[in-house]
Amino acid sequence: MSQSLASFAKINLFLHITGKRLDGYHDLFSLMTKIRLADTMTFTFHGTGVTVTCDHPMVPEDETNLAHRAATLFFRSCEKQKKNISVPGVSIDIQKHIPVGGGLGGGSSNAATVLSALNARCHDPFSRNVLMEMGQQLGADVPFFLYGKAALATGKGETLNRVPKPIPRHVVVCDPGIAVSTARVFQNHDLCLTFSKEYTIETASNILSAGQDVDIRPYLHNDLEAATFRVYPEVRVARDQIAQLLQRRVLMSGSGGSLFALFSGEKNARHGYDRLLAHWAVGKKRVFLTALQQG
Repeated sequence: MSQSLASFAKINLFLHITGKRLDGYHDLFSLMTKIRLADTMTFTFHGTGVTVTCDHPMVPEDETNLAHRAATLFFRSCEKQKKNISVPGVSIDIQKHIPVGGGLGGGSSNAATVLSALNARCHDPFSRNVLMEMGQQLGADVPFFLYGKAALATGKGETLNRVPKPIPRHVVVCDPGIAVSTARVFQNHDLCLTFSKEYTIETASNILSAGQDVDIRPYLHNDLEAATFRVYPEVRVARDQIAQLLQRRVLMSGSGGSLFALFSGEKNARHGYDRLLAHWAVGKKRVFLTALQQG
C-alpha cells in the first residue's frame, strides 16, 4: 500500500547568528515559517529494509540521504525501545520541487516527513517531542518541520518558541540554480559582521501578528548573506537583478542560494512572478509563486 504526502519548504523571515558553540555549530536567532512550496513523497510500506529513489540528480539515494537516515533511525529506535510495530520496512520516492541547496530546508523537511509518516503508520509509538529529539540527530532544521508551526528558533535551531500564526502573505521564491554548501557558508561567516540589535520573542510575535498595513520589511534580515555572497557571488548578482525587477526588498533564505520577496496581495505577487518569468528565469533559474503556511 502506498501513501503520498507533501513535504513543505521553509523560509527564514530573519536569521541572526549570535555566537559559535563548542560543538562546532552556531547559535541562531531565527524566525521560521513554512511555505506551500513542497516536494511530493510517496511511501510504500513493505517487509524489511529502507530504499529511497529521487528524480533529482543531485540527491543521493543511498544511506547518506536524510530521508533514508530518518527511516533507519525510526526503525532502530523502535527495535531499541522494543516497540511492537507492524511495518518493518519502507520504500520512499521523492519528487523534488524544493530547490536543492537552496536554504529552504528541503532535505530536513523530507526527514521530518519520513518520521511523521512512519510514526502515524505504526500507530504513534513515539510522541511528537520524542520525534523532535530524533530529528535533532539528523539536522538542526528537522525539529522545526516536526513542530509544524511558525517558530522562533534559538540554540543551533533545535529550541523552538511558538509565535502567533503568520498573517497571510504571498511569496515569490527565486532559485538561481546554485546549490549552496551550508558548511562552506558557515566557515566563511564573520561573527564580527553580525547585526547587533537585540531581538526578543516579542519582536517575532509583533511581526507575525501585525496587520497588513504594517511594514514588516525593517525586520527582514539574514546574517549569512555576506558569507554566502563571498563564496557564491552569483547569488548576490541574482539578488540584485530580482530586486531591480520587483522593485522591492529581496532576502536570502537560510544559507542560500534561494531568494524570496513578500507580497501582501496575490495580484501583485503574481505580477512579480510573471515579470521574473519573462525577464529573469532562463536556463536553470526557476521562480515559484507560493504563500506562507497558515498553521
